[in-house]
Amino acid sequence: MGVNLRERIDAAPMSRFQWSAIAVCVLLNVLDGYDVLVMAFTATGVSAEWRLTGTELGLLLSAGLVGMALGSLFLAPFADKVGRRAMILLCLVLATTGMGLSALSQSAVQLGLTRVLTGVGIGGILAGSNVISAEYANRRWRSLAVSLNSTGYAIGATGGGIVAAVLQSTSGWRAVFAFGAAATALLIPAVLWRLPESLDFLLTQRSLERLNRSLAAMKHPQVEAMPEVVPAPAGKVRQILAPGLRRNTLLTWAGFFMLMFAFYFVTTWTPKLLVQAGLAADQGITGGVLLNLGGIFGSTLIGLLAARFALKRVLVAYTVVTAALLLAFVPATSALAAAFALGALIGLFVNGCVAGLYALTPAIYDAPVRATGVGWGIGIGRIGAIISPVVAGRLLDAGWGPGQLFALVSGVLVLGGLAVHAFRLSPSENPAGRAPAASR
Repeated sequence: MGVNLRERIDAAPMSRFQWSAIAVCVLLNVLDGYDVLVMAFTATGVSAEWRLTGTELGLLLSAGLVGMALGSLFLAPFADKVGRRAMILLCLVLATTGMGLSALSQSAVQLGLTRVLTGVGIGGILAGSNVISAEYANRRWRSLAVSLNSTGYAIGATGGGIVAAVLQSTSGWRAVFAFGAAATALLIPAVLWRLPESLDFLLTQRSLERLNRSLAAMKHPQVEAMPEVVPAPAGKVRQILAPGLRRNTLLTWAGFFMLMFAFYFVTTWTPKLLVQAGLAADQGITGGVLLNLGGIFGSTLIGLLAARFALKRVLVAYTVVTAALLLAFVPATSALAAAFALGALIGLFVNGCVAGLYALTPAIYDAPVRATGVGWGIGIGRIGAIISPVVAGRLLDAGWGPGQLFALVSGVLVLGGLAVHAFRLSPSENPAGRAPAASR
């Protein structure tokens, strides 16, 4: 973004238009949370109808994540040509269609394909919404805007569990997907009404008229000519693997892979495994809801702690505490209240693990390669997220019990914490209080 324009927005108070744009972005992240967890909350009903094995269910749990990765890698880049707002609208149509077709699926294969389609839409949405939210916030409130997006994910996941519990008990699992399709469709008019185009895109396209319309809505003076845009230097993968950065880059990849492997295992398999451990189906969903409810506060808490302590140390402590809670989780199912309390704590800490790694990673790289370094770290993490449900399903088919699976993931978390502990950061590099990234 042009330097003078960015400085002007940073220094000025937030307008109602800017806050409403951020609110729409938060709603889009709520949709992300609902979509990622909808398969987890309907897993028991889907498995019962089609008599799925653990491996087959694991593939269904991963299908949406595969779609998200495809959307982020292959669809989102077109936003640079058509605009982020236009891409978000297109992807909302794809996600609505995918959700609606999921409700009509007549086999596991059909459901898997529609879950991929939905994920493609969600992946394309998130690539634009998080950027727009940050662009329209001033310096004072940018961290809050990003944190609200992160909270939106947890709210969507929590709300999805509540909706699933109510609808499945009365109308079956298909109604949960139908509700998601309707909610996604309702976001289309919200985006048309209140979500502006990315400022960076308008500058790149040299669209003076559209830029001035956005500035007027923000109650900023209009500009007579397009500000000069200094192109950011492009980072290359070979640069982040150069001798000076190779160690930290490989550790970043390991950290993202293991922490996101653990995160998506916990969030996607917990309701089903609680039923396997002896709880009723509605109690399993309740455990999943409480886990995601705890996640609403996870990002906020790690941010508060990082304001007083080095974020690297806080993040390592989070991984150790989460691992210990996972070991205690299944044995606690004999006392329902204790299991639910532990579920909420696990949600708080496991969400904090991922949010903390998002916040810590930018300190590793200088500005010219920061986007490449962080982007590749997240990409490697997505691989862990995709294979996590499949691995769990295969181990379940091989005779592993819920306690053994949680113990395995506990060990993975510890390994992730060791990778973070091995980061080499200069003493001044403590991104204390830095807002965690919004997307998972």
